[in-house]
Amino acid sequence: MTQVSDSALRRALARARDGKALDLTEATVLLQARDEHLDTLLEHASRVRDANGRDGVITYSKKVFIPLTRLCRDRCGYCTFATAPGKLPAAFLGPDEVLEIARQGAAMGCKEALFTLGDRPEDRWHQARTWLDAHGYDDTLSYVRAMAIRVLEETGLLPHLNPGVLSWRDFQRLKPVAPSMGMMLETTSRRLFEEKGQPHYGSPDKDPAVRLRVLEDAGRSNVPFTTGILIGIGETIEDRAESIFAMRRVAREYGGIQEVIVQNFRAKQDTAMRGLPDASLQELAATIAVTRLVLGPKTHIQAPPNLVDDEYALMIRAGIDDWGGVSPLTPDHVNPERPWPNIDELAARTAAAGFELRERLTIYPEYVLAGEPWLDPRLFAHVSALADPDTGLARQDAPLVGRPWQEPDGGFDASGRTDLHVEVDTSGRTNDRRDDFDNVYGDWDALRDRLPTAPSGRDAAPAVGVMGDVAEALRQAERAPASLTDAQAAALLGADGDALEELARLADHLRREAVGDDVTYVVNRNINFTNVCYTGCRFCAFAQRRTDADAYTLSLDQVADRAQEGWEAGATEVCMQGGIHPDLPGSAYFDIARAVKARTPDMHVHAFSPMEVINGASRTNLSVEDWLTAAREAGVDSLPGTAAEILDDDVRWVLTKGKLPAKEWVDVITTAHRVGIPTTSTMMYGHVDTHLHWVRHIKLIRSIQERTGGFSEFVLLPFVHHSAPIYLAGIARPGPTARENRAVHALARILLHGAIDNIQCSWVKLRDDLCRQVLQGGVNDLGGTLMEETISRMAGSENGSYKTITEIGEMVAPTGRQLRQRTTEYGTPSAERLAASAASDGVCRSVRRTLPVV
Repeated sequence: MTQVSDSALRRALARARDGKALDLTEATVLLQARDEHLDTLLEHASRVRDANGRDGVITYSKKVFIPLTRLCRDRCGYCTFATAPGKLPAAFLGPDEVLEIARQGAAMGCKEALFTLGDRPEDRWHQARTWLDAHGYDDTLSYVRAMAIRVLEETGLLPHLNPGVLSWRDFQRLKPVAPSMGMMLETTSRRLFEEKGQPHYGSPDKDPAVRLRVLEDAGRSNVPFTTGILIGIGETIEDRAESIFAMRRVAREYGGIQEVIVQNFRAKQDTAMRGLPDASLQELAATIAVTRLVLGPKTHIQAPPNLVDDEYALMIRAGIDDWGGVSPLTPDHVNPERPWPNIDELAARTAAAGFELRERLTIYPEYVLAGEPWLDPRLFAHVSALADPDTGLARQDAPLVGRPWQEPDGGFDASGRTDLHVEVDTSGRTNDRRDDFDNVYGDWDALRDRLPTAPSGRDAAPAVGVMGDVAEALRQAERAPASLTDAQAAALLGADGDALEELARLADHLRREAVGDDVTYVVNRNINFTNVCYTGCRFCAFAQRRTDADAYTLSLDQVADRAQEGWEAGATEVCMQGGIHPDLPGSAYFDIARAVKARTPDMHVHAFSPMEVINGASRTNLSVEDWLTAAREAGVDSLPGTAAEILDDDVRWVLTKGKLPAKEWVDVITTAHRVGIPTTSTMMYGHVDTHLHWVRHIKLIRSIQERTGGFSEFVLLPFVHHSAPIYLAGIARPGPTARENRAVHALARILLHGAIDNIQCSWVKLRDDLCRQVLQGGVNDLGGTLMEETISRMAGSENGSYKTITEIGEMVAPTGRQLRQRTTEYGTPSAERLAASAASDGVCRSVRRTLPVV
């Protein structure tokens, strides 16, 4: 340990005393406090803990420990939990064994079932793969999910899942079956992972970057998550401080870290690290205290009571407010040589330090009381049965009784402001933002630190990246459009004046070569079947909580009625998307498609974004391919390639708290193409992105098209800022400029030449005059008449929620080009469809309203 001076310690302690925010250097200094300096540090940490009004309460959870499998693909140098198949009677505990442990725990008053297991053992051990195959499970997580449901249904215990490293999609699968989950960060030290002989070497799941991503994905998925650090395994003091600050960053940004465990290494026999000294308890206390000071009064901090010998009072002085899970039945399978303290003894030790021991649930009280989005509706009844409704803590008198776990029974009762699709053009939205604006999207200040390239001021245009030479880029685009380098393409996005006109001329030449001079459009009806959503997209002004004044959900009959109205008005397509409503089961999407097909058998159903596909697949526990196959059988003809925004996670995690990562979007789209479902492709731009992000996004779309051929068109969607939360918070700029809109539409035509023929602009988001300009710069399609467009209107678009065929014609007429009605597949509608749409002018009567005069 690096020695620090007495003066440095005193300076850092003085800042802690005065409530000043500690930096990394000061935290590193304080981690080395001992003796009288440690006493002072503990005093400051205790004061910070008590500032949160905990009323002298320290909590614990009464649990059973279910070691579902002790097989693991990792090889950690200190672990006795993981073992080899030959040392186990079976690769996994069987269902009867799991339930027997849970039932015994329920009989003893336990309320938590802690599922602990090794990381993806089937990737290393063929015995694990064989067991899973023999019992009908695709992977370990499928078995975890199934056993969590059985524990809920047959015992009433609440599962807490510790299955190791999880992906964003894994969280979607598991959240409906567990109120909380966890994974120790352990350390951010790359040396311990990368150097041979270090404890995490050869363990793929111990990569610090991977583990931090898990913490972030848990927050993005609104999962109350337990994490922590393990001290004394060879990390430096600086590593330790960096780990604490890493957890703070995630906690601030997403609000999902429900507790932080500070655990001390204890050497175990039969491990590679058996000869190392234990981390001292003074060292543990100092680390707890610094963690408390850095993370603040609201964070729950825990020290496992079976690892602190008799120093309970020391850990309480250091700032803990929780003892973690304690079992009256099962041993600590991770530290089997260290038995749990008796709960009465723990209560007495806690009382001796001046605190009251209270039982909590596996999900911490604030998340219990908050409910959505942290607690899945499928678990409401299970948690409510055990929770005190006033405090969120455990009810001492709550009986442990199994309760059914099931998907919601449809959730299709019409509710809320179901006329919003027309009223948005008259009376408008009730408020410019949701009531939970300050917390549902995460911490706005922390978000600013994540900006990929911070513009200078909110209204600044994004950085262009490497500008290159515009003239040379134009020459290269004319020689070989698809061969532009990133720098050349970014240079073209900066084109202005004569260079911009030349760029538009070139793009329009390529448009004429690819699709001729016709300007196409489709007569269609948008149906947004619900706007209830808790995903937390920071650009979205459409999403509402179920209790918000503008929230609504349509019934299946209402969806079918609107499809029929569209058909009668000559529509050939319905475009259906909605919020990720927590009450809708994963099969709801199939029901919606069937309802439309039953009422209008020949209507093309263009429905469900990749985010909705992932949601449906996760809730039904189907693979994406199987879910898409079922959707096609239910009547889905094509998918909108929305939810793309910018396909770069550095941008996506600023734009949205919980939407699917870029690779998941790509996986859904390519899988759809593979099973025969065509899709559109989109890009939403002009918010917190840069020109280089636009270039790379378009090139990624081209690369997918070259592999699959499944895109029908590329749709450019400029960011509408007026009511977008990320703009109201002062982070995003107010959309792209007119010059940028012209340039990017032209560049899309150039970069996609020979791959995607149809380039579409959005009249909803662009003014008529700007639509005409991009039509003369590479665009050939205007999208649809829509009949109802609520999403952009809720964000503040001023271009209405529908356009008649006449209005589209008037917009296009000055260009001198021919207007042609098309189908979704860019074919020609039947004579009957053309006659019906001509009679209605492409818009059903029920949505026609007189716009207010302003």
